[in-house]
Amino acid sequence: MDRRRFFRNGSLFTFGAAFLNPFEASANQINFDDADKNKTAKNIILLVSDGMSVGTLNMTDLYLNRKNGVGSNWLQLYKDNRVSRALMDTASASSIVTDSAAASSSWGGGFRVNNGSLNVSPSGELNLPIWQKFKKKGKMAGCVTTVPITHATPAGFCVSTKSRNSQEDIAEMYLDLGFDVMMGGGQKYFDPASRKDQKDLFAQFKSKGYQIAKSRNEMIQTANDKPILGVFHEDALPYSIDRNNEKDFYEAVPSLAEMTQKAIDRMKNHKNGFVLQVEGGKVDWAAHANDIGGLLYDQVAFDEAIKVAIDFAEKDKNTLVIITTDHGNANPGIIYGKNANTNFDSIQNYKHSNEWILNNIHPDSTISQIKEIIDFANGTTLSEENAKTVLSYYDGLQKQEDGLYNYKKLPFKAFSEMQQKTNSVGWISMDHSADYVELALFGPGSNLLKPFIKNTDLHYLMLQAAEVENKF
Repeated sequence: MDRRRFFRNGSLFTFGAAFLNPFEASANQINFDDADKNKTAKNIILLVSDGMSVGTLNMTDLYLNRKNGVGSNWLQLYKDNRVSRALMDTASASSIVTDSAAASSSWGGGFRVNNGSLNVSPSGELNLPIWQKFKKKGKMAGCVTTVPITHATPAGFCVSTKSRNSQEDIAEMYLDLGFDVMMGGGQKYFDPASRKDQKDLFAQFKSKGYQIAKSRNEMIQTANDKPILGVFHEDALPYSIDRNNEKDFYEAVPSLAEMTQKAIDRMKNHKNGFVLQVEGGKVDWAAHANDIGGLLYDQVAFDEAIKVAIDFAEKDKNTLVIITTDHGNANPGIIYGKNANTNFDSIQNYKHSNEWILNNIHPDSTISQIKEIIDFANGTTLSEENAKTVLSYYDGLQKQEDGLYNYKKLPFKAFSEMQQKTNSVGWISMDHSADYVELALFGPGSNLLKPFIKNTDLHYLMLQAAEVENKF
């Protein structure tokens, strides 16, 4: 595709639509500030809720509306007609169903690559990631996430490597490339006690002038005149629902919104502007586990980060905010039934994720203990028969479950099917789907968006919005 033609056609489409329907154009002018919309984007904040099926977006808005009388920040932008909106094709080079590495690489490198690869083409060519392009043009660049900072989605904007699994190597690449803010989980990829080569990457980052934050309080105390490496958990960060209900987690681990605010504060005064990726990575992990508490509460946490970004962009007037997901996952939704309203509202009483529940059950747990754990965490009573079924996954009488990120072979699927009777949420799978996904743009450059694009087009849209030539 001729990229200049893509953007030219995008602008023409906007003009053409207004010409054909002047009444619609007048309505849009009430809500959009065209002067801001057509400016150069000095800053870009891209927020991605990893693995967010449209059902997740839908349920989160319903959940918040029914709980607080106010829906999600994301859907409110739609309701107020404040964003340009599109559907995006998420395929990779090797499949119509992408993984997160190929999905992020399509945005990061501008080309589709095979699943599992980060900005390395099927023929072996290295594609220069977009955050490196912006760094070369003098902008600050950073990523924050709720999974390891070395994980596929942040890495796809930053590095080129054959395998997404080489996370120890990716951590070293970050050191060499000198990004300005990198925060999330993944301590085991930086700590000499857990790295295979026993390198102390924390010490190496510190020697290069980085402030190292290993807790929420340490992050808050970092200054805004030096780069920041924040690593707050051994692997991924705890689910938001668990963080919110456990004092130790709450005090030790920052929220995604807090990390987003800190990253903006660190980079906002840079004369050449900044680019920031914000990932709600645990949304994807929860979908893989069919964990509705993990899913909804982490999507709410992502939605709070959206507010931080939009609030900044509204004041700044020079920031393009991009809100999207990289692919669907598990395609959850509320299933019809006479008790659907009451059942779905029961999730408001959940205190913990299914991961927390199932990790607190052990082979020597009694049936009454299992029922007590679930009653405490979900506010619902499990039948004795179902409690026995859950226990059978621990005592060797039942085949253990597999699944991505299910390191302990916990019975996520079996338990979610039990929960469906009391929360009315159904799932079609425990894996990614080939959905066309939601994409919303706010601020300068949003006029470049067409109603339907390929994921790779977003790479060139960001360059065009910031008026950065693709010559490297």
